[in-house]
Amino acid sequence: MGRIVVLGGYGAFGAHAAERLARDPATEIVVAGRSLAKARAQVAKLIAGGARASLEPAELDAMRATGERLRALGAEIVINASGPFQTQDYSLARAAIAAGCHYIDLADARAFVCGISVLDDEARAAGVRVISGASSVPGLSSAVVRYIGDGLALDEVHIGISPGNSFDPGVATVASIVSAVGKPFTRRVDGRVSIAHGWQGLHRHRFPEIGVRWMGDVDVPDLELIPAHYPQLSTVRFTAGLEVGLFHLGLWCLSWLGRAGVLGSGDVLAKPLLAAKRSLSFLGSDSGGMFVRVAGRDSEGKRRERVWNLIARGGHGPYVPAIASVVLAKKLLAGSGPPAGAMPCFQLFNPADFEAEVRDLDIRCFVCREG
Repeated sequence: MGRIVVLGGYGAFGAHAAERLARDPATEIVVAGRSLAKARAQVAKLIAGGARASLEPAELDAMRATGERLRALGAEIVINASGPFQTQDYSLARAAIAAGCHYIDLADARAFVCGISVLDDEARAAGVRVISGASSVPGLSSAVVRYIGDGLALDEVHIGISPGNSFDPGVATVASIVSAVGKPFTRRVDGRVSIAHGWQGLHRHRFPEIGVRWMGDVDVPDLELIPAHYPQLSTVRFTAGLEVGLFHLGLWCLSWLGRAGVLGSGDVLAKPLLAAKRSLSFLGSDSGGMFVRVAGRDSEGKRRERVWNLIARGGHGPYVPAIASVVLAKKLLAGSGPPAGAMPCFQLFNPADFEAEVRDLDIRCFVCREG
């Protein structure tokens, strides 16, 4: 029987990871977080929803967890969904190593994910896996790049995500988004290092079935990890968009204030911005999308372009960032997965693994263009 501690297990994404894992009667799930009351409420919700796993709540702070505490909880795997990772260090990962258990997080913060290899020697010595970025990016996105890029000498990759407006991200997620608006970051464009700014690069993208949405440039680990694995690439881009144009254009306006250095703290702005979003929750829909576009030359030198799309309906989009951690946790419990060590979640599973896990949800993945 596998015992998994899901830290942030009542949050926007951790709750979805816990719910998926709790379907297995051979699993024990500890729903943990800084609020024991919220953890208890989530356990009650999972039980009411028909969970088959053994469930229990626990109070645990990612920044104060120790190896002794994780051992006391009996953890075999720790999934860190607590976020935001821009303000976290590797305390929990180090505690997991000390406890001799595997660690998986849902981070999408570039420095956090790309820097996780600093723990590689410690993780190898302990015989555990420490995996960062088991989320939509870079976990799922990198798996798709490998899948649709097979047989091509890639020279261009563009990844994009736009959730449905029905998604309620929570204060921490909004604070993370606001803290990034207008901030400079590097990316590769036409073979050179270029500077972009968070939520600028305003443009429109048409998603199959759900229509056109505003998009903007965002910093993610993929902008560093993909060029490192495909050094011949000329251009790598990641963009994100809000379904409601008013909200997206509002972020774009804020990005100019952020770029000028006059925007207030993300923590201060998060609550009023989230309140405004919630008051206008009737706008938009419960449908979101993700795409991965690659371009390159095949073995005959002919240029090809392939686009993979994910369309989530019925409010099921928030499952997407959680599924990579679920897939990897199941692999580790089954005795498979990557060798011991610390690593970003880059091409550690196949898109087919993801699709199998969401088969019962209103989430559809398909390649819509190849040429």
